[in-house]
Amino acid sequence: MGRNTGRGRAPTRREYVKYGGAVVGGGLIAGCSDGSTANTSATRNETTRTTGSTTSDGRSYTVSMAPVGEVRFETVPERWIAYDGGYADMAVALGQAAGMTGSGDADRYYTDVYDELPGVTVGRDAVERNPEVQTKEQFYELDNDVHLYDPRMLVNWFEWSQGDVEEIATNVAPFVGNLIFRRSDEWHDYRYYTLYEAFETVATVFQQHDRYRAFERLHEEFIGRVRSQLPPESERPDVLLTYEATDEPETFSPYRLTDTGTSKKQWRDLGVTDALAGTDIENLSTTNRGELDYETLLEVDPTVLLVRGHERKTATEFRETVLAYMEDHPVGSQLAAVRNGRVYRGGYLNQGPIHNLFLTERGAKQIYPETFGNVTGDDRLFDRQRVADIVTGDF
Repeated sequence: MGRNTGRGRAPTRREYVKYGGAVVGGGLIAGCSDGSTANTSATRNETTRTTGSTTSDGRSYTVSMAPVGEVRFETVPERWIAYDGGYADMAVALGQAAGMTGSGDADRYYTDVYDELPGVTVGRDAVERNPEVQTKEQFYELDNDVHLYDPRMLVNWFEWSQGDVEEIATNVAPFVGNLIFRRSDEWHDYRYYTLYEAFETVATVFQQHDRYRAFERLHEEFIGRVRSQLPPESERPDVLLTYEATDEPETFSPYRLTDTGTSKKQWRDLGVTDALAGTDIENLSTTNRGELDYETLLEVDPTVLLVRGHERKTATEFRETVLAYMEDHPVGSQLAAVRNGRVYRGGYLNQGPIHNLFLTERGAKQIYPETFGNVTGDDRLFDRQRVADIVTGDF
């Protein structure tokens, strides 16, 4: 089964990565079987932390993640691509930036944060050359060793067939990925992962367990320190998270903070109160694009309003455009959040471990400025040098 690697010679590293293992799960098959039986991870309990193991020869290893299931690698992947910024950020955090060949959706991959990490270099050329890798032809052309994509996303968003997924997984490289930034899509009927569960899986792909554990320790210490300073729940502001990418917004698409996708992780860690609690307003998803006008917003009247779609702006630029427009709006200006200047950028849809540190720091200052400092200020809540040392391997 699979491609003939050549008569009279050993398979190359690239051929081992692409064709050496079996991948079974959710009806997808990648690579070729050498007699081993693959087990699906889709039915594993979400609390299970097993993401992979090294085989007895000390060289090959397996990685498990729904919806694909178990993937075996004979050597560590070098060339890789991620659909979204969350998985790209995971790979960068694991010291793999040099192997990135492009992005599935570059508009949602925010790399400016790396500029604040001393000694960390993330070349943007590959992303600029290949900013939207979504077709089979592009996958063939880039010839990666692993695709950090949820293949069900390709089927449901980009009209791939299951056969297309199997073809690329067999002829190019396997898929390892799970769409985790939200949990409101009807087609996603398999296991979800937390940010750090997914990060641990990617660490297994690249065999970077030490870096993963270093990030895990840093993250736990940081979140614990921030949470220890939060005010009592009764004193926390109610928050409405929305999406509207224009500088002169008239309507807003709502997100529910009760959705446990990774895109809202910082708000859960900061213990915010969902302003839509007790309402019948649903979460934004591929099947729900509901919008709230200013009159409806005024009925909710949140203490803090968060607006996604402006992550290329600085905090000051956002205030001088979006907030300024709302302050001049006849109805919008009546909102408590507008009157008090508490309208902020809402954070990335797709965040990895480095992004999450920056977004949690920003969110803490947005929601609790009296404790953590103003969002436009220079207060730092985590050690940039420590993050940089983990990425560069100096830890």
